Amino acid sequence: MMRIGSIIGGEERNDRNRETLAVKNPYNGEVVAEIVLAGEEELDDAVKSSLSVFKNTMKMMPAYERARILAKAAELLEEQKEDFAEIIVQEAGKPIKHSWAEIMRSIQILRYASELSKHLTGEVLQMEADVRGSDRLGFVKRVPVGVVAAITPFNFPLNLSLHKIAPAIAAGNTVVFKPAEKTPVSAYKLVNLFEEAGLPDGVINLVLGTGETVGRALVTHKDVHKITFTGSLAVGKMIRETAGFKKVTMELGSNSPNLIFEDADLDQAVESLLTAAFAFSGQVCVSAQRIYVHEDVYDKFLGKFVEAARKLKIGDPRDEETDIGPMIEAAAAKRAKEWIEEARSQGAVIETGGELDGNTLSPTIITEVEKGMKVVTDEAFAPLVSVMPFKTEEEAVNRTNDSIYGLQAGVFTKDIDRAFRVAESLEMGGVWINESSAYRQDNYPYGGVKQSGLGREGVKYAMDEMTEIKFIGVKLAK
Repeated sequence: MMRIGSIIGGEERNDRNRETLAVKNPYNGEVVAEIVLAGEEELDDAVKSSLSVFKNTMKMMPAYERARILAKAAELLEEQKEDFAEIIVQEAGKPIKHSWAEIMRSIQILRYASELSKHLTGEVLQMEADVRGSDRLGFVKRVPVGVVAAITPFNFPLNLSLHKIAPAIAAGNTVVFKPAEKTPVSAYKLVNLFEEAGLPDGVINLVLGTGETVGRALVTHKDVHKITFTGSLAVGKMIRETAGFKKVTMELGSNSPNLIFEDADLDQAVESLLTAAFAFSGQVCVSAQRIYVHEDVYDKFLGKFVEAARKLKIGDPRDEETDIGPMIEAAAAKRAKEWIEEARSQGAVIETGGELDGNTLSPTIITEVEKGMKVVTDEAFAPLVSVMPFKTEEEAVNRTNDSIYGLQAGVFTKDIDRAFRVAESLEMGGVWINESSAYRQDNYPYGGVKQSGLGREGVKYAMDEMTEIKFIGVKLAK
């Protein structure tokens, strides 16, 4: 069993007398590691270290050097991919096939960041466009914000961490990294990997602690300039209320809708939505939770979808054949089960699934649901999906938009005019046509509207959010 502590200024804080927290495998309950919990003192040390290193090192580091370090980190992650995949399986309970996919995406993020660090460009302004500007030159450049607080969730412990850390480094910032308490081992390994890649001590300061203690203090700390957070709506609201004038990017989840029209390729839709609804037990921010199907093909789609869901293999996440493993903890699985049973008691039909075995909930498809049911209106973050019929395009769009969330949606149709018409009508940060809501690439702007969040991720767009625009003007001598 590993015992790990925070890493501040390149030194691990692993005091034997400090309070610890066990990190447990969600599948079998085995202790994966023991973390030494940081307090506000360690958090303050981390921020001070980050600020000092930003001013004295990172701010002056040339782009080619940042690019070299990020490229080296990608190379090392590829070399160590087996170790990282195994750790994600152990601490998150994520099936190995999905853990491998996360590793490969993470390598790609580092490579994107390496390249984009060399292309952080500004512009030359046409100052003579102003009646007073004929003897002036104007330049606009992007400069790093400074200390970035990266607060990350358990569901993609490597990928979502790198979506924050890699752009921050590429743009010339330093990072105080607060990972989820349930998945800190991959974060610890990542910080060590960056050190091996040649990143100076203190560019990333890892703080292992609870959200109540170090998370809250990090958000309100006066020397933090930018907060980038992925997590729950409740925590996001707290951050918004207490962050003051800091720049904030937040991805707060969804209950993503998918629309299937009568001309859709149903086999392709079933295959896409099976993964979208049930991969990693639905613990994905853009997991398909609402599926609206045109009434002409509703029965046919539902039959195919239920049949496919029943073939998914539930079991040990270490097994390469496993599709469905455990949820992150018993409380999350129990809550999802309670939602299912509440929907059943209110008249919904459980077409398949709904069985709870320890932390594992079988893939659940629900029909005959009503608007006010939790399984429709709230974010389940579990392997459950509601399938509902609709008659008209207008009805489908209105029901989709009737939500506090707006992260991503999927639209399945062969009619190109309708595809773009519906995509324009949906109140979403992103819409996929003939692909599910759960699909994400790491090079496009990703984020939501309404209560799904603020700002955008995707390496280029995250770098924009982690820089300030600075104007420099010159008055020329006559």
